[in-house]
Amino acid sequence: MAHAASASSPVSLPRHRPHAFWLGLLLAAVIAAVAIAVAGLPRVQGMGLSALTLAIVLGIAIGNSVFPAIAAHTAAGVDFSRSTLLRVGIVLYGFRVTFQDIAGVGVAGLLIALVVVASVFGLAVWLGTRVFKLDRETAMLIGAGSAICGAAAVMAAQPVVRGQAPQVAVAVATVVVFGTLGMFVYPWLYPHLGFSEHAYGIYVGSTIHEVAQVVVAGKAVGEHAASVAVIEKMLRVMLLAPFLLLLSARLRQGAGGGDVAAGARGRVTVPWFAVLFIVVSGFNSLQLLPPASVAAIVQLDTALLAMAMAALGLRTHVGAVRHAGMRPLVLAASLFAVLVVGGWALNLAVGGMLATAA
Repeated sequence: MAHAASASSPVSLPRHRPHAFWLGLLLAAVIAAVAIAVAGLPRVQGMGLSALTLAIVLGIAIGNSVFPAIAAHTAAGVDFSRSTLLRVGIVLYGFRVTFQDIAGVGVAGLLIALVVVASVFGLAVWLGTRVFKLDRETAMLIGAGSAICGAAAVMAAQPVVRGQAPQVAVAVATVVVFGTLGMFVYPWLYPHLGFSEHAYGIYVGSTIHEVAQVVVAGKAVGEHAASVAVIEKMLRVMLLAPFLLLLSARLRQGAGGGDVAAGARGRVTVPWFAVLFIVVSGFNSLQLLPPASVAAIVQLDTALLAMAMAALGLRTHVGAVRHAGMRPLVLAASLFAVLVVGGWALNLAVGGMLATAA
């Protein structure tokens, strides 16, 4: 992103044109508030549409209509929302998970989550750049969204891979399309999978994109399936921070090898928000805060991430997304097929292996 700060340090408040900062912040907040309110409607919840998804859709709609006329008066706050507020939101995301979640799904759930994240992301980069001839940033963003936790993973990976707003928007769009499709496909497949309700929950949580979509697909079978699915999904979310650290190290290593002048070879740019995500998750695991306080922090986090998504949408031009063509969609479709079929085979194999070992 052209105006984003380094992933290793927070973005400072703008010193010039303070009205452009506060008005932009207000604009992002209003869009986020509307998205959160709409996402809370029972019919919308049934569709599995999260506040983050709705925020970027509203942002794109406004960004391609009225926003150009007021961009000069709101740009500073909008850019602050899509950079610094995003990073703060990822840090606070740690209050949604605990290390105890690992025990909830056992060794099988942890192993499956690790294999899914590593294999799907690696396949996304290889297919995207070698087969579909996409730029590396778009392939990585689509891979992160498919492999880990949907739109939140796309937004978290953006500062590390330095993706542009249209690339992020395309990646988020693929998450919406195929995650939504998964909500209907998985319950339909359930009778034919050969899984217990518990195993089905792990399968759903390990392969569907967004948390909201996981909840819908799980509840279609049963409350126990939904509970297990969410725990498995949170396990994938916990892998976000180590994933970003490893990705940052790998990208820095590649850059150091090709351009020594850019910095010392092998020096890693650490995404500070990824480290703090782990710290916050660890703190949350201690359960020192009352549940009401944690719930309030989670609500605040949703608002911050929704503001970041709204700001991203405001800065996204439909023409740039249209220019990307069908190739990102085909890549995402390929990854979806791998998650459905390969994820089923992986869950079946790991479950059988552990059962045999026992």
